[in-house]
Order: sequence, then C-alpha cells, then structure tokens
Amino acid sequence: MIFDATFWVMISFFIFIGLLIYFQIPQKIKKVLEENIKNIKDQLNEADKLKEDAKNILTEHEKKISNSKAEVKHMINKANEEAEKNVIKTNQDFHNLMESRKKNAEERIKQLKNQALKDIKNASVKIAIESVEKLFKNSLDKSKLDKIYSSSIEETKLALKKKSS
Repeated sequence: MIFDATFWVMISFFIFIGLLIYFQIPQKIKKVLEENIKNIKDQLNEADKLKEDAKNILTEHEKKISNSKAEVKHMINKANEEAEKNVIKTNQDFHNLMESRKKNAEERIKQLKNQALKDIKNASVKIAIESVEKLFKNSLDKSKLDKIYSSSIEETKLALKKKSS
C-alpha cells in the first residue's frame, strides 16, 4: 500500500492531537482562559465598586455645591438687606443733618433780622436825639426850625437807607 500525503497528514494530525492530550494542553489553555476570565470579572467588579464610589462622591459634592449655593444666596440676601438698611440709615442721617442745619440757619437769620431791627431802632433813636439837640440849639426862629426839621428827616432817611443796605 502506498501511502499518499493525505494519509501522512492524517497520521501527523492524530499524533499532534495525542501529544496535546498527553501534555494536557487543552486543560492548561482552559485553566489560563479561566484565570483570564476570573481576572476580567474581578476587574469588572472593582470597576463597578469604583463606579459606585464615584457616584457617591459625586452625590456628596453635588449636595455640598447646592448647600454652598444656598449659603451664598443667603449671604448675598443678608448683605443686600444690610446695604439697604445702611443706605436708609445714611439717608435718614443726612436728612436729619440737613434739617438741623436748616433750623440753625433759620435761627441765625432770625437773630440777624432782630439784630438789624435793633440797630435800625438804635440808629433812628440816635438820629432823633441828635435832631432834637440841633433843634434846641437852633430854636431861634421858626423858619430855621423848619429847615432843620426837614434836613434831619432827610438825614434820618439816608441813615436808614445806609443801615438797611
């Protein structure tokens, strides 16, 4: 019998399969594959744990951010209220100050007016006294008295005008 190449290929194949079984290559491959599967499962479990941890951390940070936002909003509102109170207080203080200055100015004007009236009265009394003294000194005749009287009235008018100016 002549053995052709196909026969020898078949014999080689069976020998190869036999050697694989003898040296337990399929069990070793299976074992390596199972170890790889186990490692991949462990890595997946670890990744799931890390994912859950990340979700928890994200949730905590989101809570902190929302709490911080609420606190910042509260602080801004409080600062705005304080600013409004300060503006109102400053405005009120300003109005009180202006009112007191207005009252002081009005009182000062009253005092100056009263003082001016007193000065005018004193000046008119002084002028009247001087006019009377001139009349007594020059009381010689009626025509002279009329002239003195007229001139003293003119002097009084001029003096009053000077005082009021």
